Amino acid sequence: MAAAAAVGPGDSPEGPEADAPERRRKAHGMLKLYYGLSEGEATGHSAGPDPLDPTDLNGAHFDPEVYLDKLRRECPLAQLMDSETDMVRQIRALDSDMQTLVYENYNKFISATGIYTIRKMKNDFRKMEDEMDRLATNMAVITNFSARISATLQDRHERITKLAGVHALLRKLQFLFELPSRLTKCVELGAYGQAVRYQGRARAVLQQYQHLPSFRAIQDDCQVITARLAQQLRQRFREGCSGAPEQSECVELLLALGEPAEELCEEFLAHARGRLEEELSSLESELGPSPPAPDVLEFTDRGGSGFVGGLCQVAAAYQELFAAQGPAGAEKLAAFAQELGGRYFALVERRLAQEQGGSDNSLLVRALDRFHRRLRAPGALLAAAGLSESATEIVERVARERLSHHLQGLKAAFLSCLTDVRQALAAPRLAGKEGPSLAELLANVASSILSHIKASLASVHLFTAKEVSFSNKPYFRAYRKGLVVDLGFPPQGEFCSQGVREGLIVGFIRSMCQTAQSFCDSPGEKGGATPPALLLLLSRLCLDYETATISYILTLTDEQFLVQDQSPVTPVSTLCAEARETARRLLTHYVKVQGLVISQMLRKSVETRDWLSTLEPRTVRAVMKRVVEDTTAIDVQVGLLYEEGVRKAQSSDSSKRTFSVYSSSRQQGRYAPSYTPSAPMDTSLLSNIQKLFSERIDVFSPVEFNKVSVLTGIIKISLKTLLECVRLRTFGRFGLQQVQVDCHFLQLYLWRFVADEELVHLLLDEVVASAALRCPDPVPMEPSVVEVICERG
Repeated sequence: MAAAAAVGPGDSPEGPEADAPERRRKAHGMLKLYYGLSEGEATGHSAGPDPLDPTDLNGAHFDPEVYLDKLRRECPLAQLMDSETDMVRQIRALDSDMQTLVYENYNKFISATGIYTIRKMKNDFRKMEDEMDRLATNMAVITNFSARISATLQDRHERITKLAGVHALLRKLQFLFELPSRLTKCVELGAYGQAVRYQGRARAVLQQYQHLPSFRAIQDDCQVITARLAQQLRQRFREGCSGAPEQSECVELLLALGEPAEELCEEFLAHARGRLEEELSSLESELGPSPPAPDVLEFTDRGGSGFVGGLCQVAAAYQELFAAQGPAGAEKLAAFAQELGGRYFALVERRLAQEQGGSDNSLLVRALDRFHRRLRAPGALLAAAGLSESATEIVERVARERLSHHLQGLKAAFLSCLTDVRQALAAPRLAGKEGPSLAELLANVASSILSHIKASLASVHLFTAKEVSFSNKPYFRAYRKGLVVDLGFPPQGEFCSQGVREGLIVGFIRSMCQTAQSFCDSPGEKGGATPPALLLLLSRLCLDYETATISYILTLTDEQFLVQDQSPVTPVSTLCAEARETARRLLTHYVKVQGLVISQMLRKSVETRDWLSTLEPRTVRAVMKRVVEDTTAIDVQVGLLYEEGVRKAQSSDSSKRTFSVYSSSRQQGRYAPSYTPSAPMDTSLLSNIQKLFSERIDVFSPVEFNKVSVLTGIIKISLKTLLECVRLRTFGRFGLQQVQVDCHFLQLYLWRFVADEELVHLLLDEVVASAALRCPDPVPMEPSVVEVICERG
């Protein structure tokens, strides 16, 4: 049993266990034979399958879903796979049997089909031959009868034809004899068109037979009536009480009556001029000072429906009526349209000029679109008049004026931002309270300018919208993606690249840099009129524009207006270089201004003191404390906008160094031998020789964009001013000691602001040495005493 269970569905069992099922089947069959039962009765079921069983593959009610559900419920996986394999094998066997059956009987099918078809065709051809024979017999009979009828009616046909011709001639004669009365009746009823048609039908015949008295009389009567008809038509045309279609009809009838076309042409244009001038006068009255002018959209709608519509009707009617005039007539119409069109364009430009003050272009662009769209029809009818070209030129001029207006608006917005910054910087000092920081003011200015630029771009972008009729003109679309750049138009007239990008955006950026640089052009003493904080803020603004903002704005412009690289535009790198140069000039000017402020304090403190009779120093002068306080405030101010920068390594005794006339080897060389009044030339000579070998300090060296460089420049200017002022004074013993104390105090605090502390040491050494050279009794103060005074101060 275990061995049998271990055998898989694909294996063949061997041994006695494999014979057990066979023996059971034989025994079961013998029992059925003994009891006389069939297979179905032995199992308790009917002999045949149930015809309604949905799982019977051969039954009429077989349901695949039910069959599959039954297999999934009752059969294990192995049996399901066996069933699938068996079913695939049966399908392939059935397909093979069907193909074999078809191949074996193919010739029989073809033979049977061919015999049947040929037999049917023979029968059909026999019937067709019989029908064709009958048709030939019938046609022969019909031909015979037709010949007999034609022979019988030959004489009558000729007589009928003659009578029909006589009848038509009599009808024509009757029409001619009745023509005067018909014309008279039509004139009385106002049916002028019918009368002209009657006259046109009879004119050639009367002209041909006018030598006959009867026809001559008819012609004379018709001419009298026609003259009266022409007079009434002229009167009706000149009164002008009817509309344009009726007047065109009058001219058409007069031309049909043979009136001179040249005279009618002049009268037609004169009458049309009167109507169109009335429209122009109505438009001009709306531009007067007394009544309020309608909005520009309503104005262009009235002009388009009134004047332009009337001009289209006149042009179409003229070309239809006076086409025979040739080039001369076309030139008259073109001159007529040019004159009146020029007056209309002047009125439109006057009305458009009143819209130049606003900032919203939506209504203006809609009005220009309708104005340009309305002139398409007369432009096509009157190509020689150049109306479409003139309308396009007006639209282009308005677009240029709007670009100029937006540029002025951006400049005004920038100046307004600077005014707000000035007020914000001045308000805290006046009120005595803390105001917004420079970083906040910078962010406000940058965001305000950027928002104005985006608003201006969005406003002028309306001129290039796809739904606008003039947006496909070369001025607006010469460099659009997918189009050939070399279209024969001058590149400087292109709206997107030269107008928006170069004229508006690049022009504003350069104007902003020039405005910022104007704060650096003022002379030294007047430089104080500009707050130093404003200079610092503008320098940082220009630097931010150089690093990111210019590239962002120009990329945004190029994407919105599809400016191509082939356009002659200003590179981004050029604008960035200009902005960086502006930022450098502003920062350098800031350093000079702040250095000048501190220098003024130091100069006045030196010049207003009597250094020969001063008392022994007991404290640091207040001006030195003020210098340190102002320098610290400048350090905080610059640190709000600029990074720290790089400093040289600081020595460990930077804050402990004490200045004296012997504090350096250079000064020891000067004064170590002896100091007596008899040797001033020797000490001066030693000082000058020492300066030749000392490091030169460039006071006005270029300023870098960091806090350390800015503070270094300010301190160099301040200490250099102190040095030059000291050189102009004479000091007593206590004056020299006071300078020694002041320089030591400055050294204690200023070294931490500069990039290299040695620079402060060198300048302060120069100050103390210069004071010592100008002192008759150079007795320095003890370093310990100097330190005590500075610490106490």
